[in-house]
Amino acid sequence: MAGVLIAGLFAAAHDSALICPAACGGEAAWAGEIEVIAAPSLLAVVNHFKGTQLLPPPEPRLAASATAGLDLKDVKGQESAKRALEIAAAGGHNLLMIGPPGSGKSMLAARLPGLLPPLEPAEALELGMIQSVAGGLRGNGLTRERPFRDPHHSASLPALIGGGMRARPGEISLAHQGVLFLDELPEFNRNALEALRQPLETGRVSVARANGHVTYPARFQLVAAMNPCRCGQLADQACGRAPRCAEEYQSRLSGPLIDRIDLHIDVPAVSAADLSLPPPSEGTAAVARRVAAARQRQAQRYAKLPENRRIRTNAEADGGLLDEVAAPDREGRALLVRAAERLRLSARGYHRVMRVARTLADLEGASIVGRRHIAEALSYRRQRKISEPTAGT
Repeated sequence: MAGVLIAGLFAAAHDSALICPAACGGEAAWAGEIEVIAAPSLLAVVNHFKGTQLLPPPEPRLAASATAGLDLKDVKGQESAKRALEIAAAGGHNLLMIGPPGSGKSMLAARLPGLLPPLEPAEALELGMIQSVAGGLRGNGLTRERPFRDPHHSASLPALIGGGMRARPGEISLAHQGVLFLDELPEFNRNALEALRQPLETGRVSVARANGHVTYPARFQLVAAMNPCRCGQLADQACGRAPRCAEEYQSRLSGPLIDRIDLHIDVPAVSAADLSLPPPSEGTAAVARRVAAARQRQAQRYAKLPENRRIRTNAEADGGLLDEVAAPDREGRALLVRAAERLRLSARGYHRVMRVARTLADLEGASIVGRRHIAEALSYRRQRKISEPTAGT
């Protein structure tokens, strides 16, 4: 049943009680100190009020973990991609992975939620309200895990952004405070991808319909993956239509959308030598501790902001605040200016380099953004054209 948690919060605000189906009792119980009658049938409700069959109050329910057992130790090789995944988790940055089929892009993305800190109680309640409106909480209970949504590339614009007859939230709102993973990014509907641009900047989406106008939160972290060309064989030089195949495939993504992605990384095919190695010694738990420390530094930095401007991660910093917290030292600024001119970075790209550099400094525990942080941030920003041959070919 959709909207039970919202109905419970409304009842609590008006000092009322709530009657709901028994299956939704664990969801309604999160509404606070209100009387909730979770009945299996109308007859049970009648008997409850007559006093012949008293229904016990439901207990708040927590949903089961959806990411248990997923560990970075499962991914062999791909050390550069793991580093980018850690940076993305630490600062809430958007990430694009480009590589041939079977290189581990989906495995890496699925393990990102395990690196993120658990939802704060207020965040869990906010996400729960969105899920409730969309059709009910997963497992009829709240969760402290950050959501991971991975819609198929055939998803329509309303399914991705939100809409329909009742203007329900879409995948980007169901991924609020979590991860939206778009595999085979160029295969998605072009209009649906372009509709992501505003939510990526503002953290919310407005769904307008003839019978209503609704604004939903949509502060999600975009993680996308794609093959280097339609057939995926460009890296092995087995593509019979290179470079046209890659050029046509790449042209499906607009420049403004690509410009909103902070980290661009190549994920090469895993070699047989890597596959024969034992599992890596460092797994999700060790990386998650570094991410948590970096996130704590950000929380302390942004705690002084007024409530209406409160942000949680470096990826949300903008304007004068970004200049204040991410201003590099003299050498770092000189490198950034030279690189911006040479790479023709847009203003958005320039600022996204600063955000990533600030996160790199937080992972080190450094108070000042230095030249090395700017240099590494630029290495993720610079994206070689997919159709461009590698050195020596």
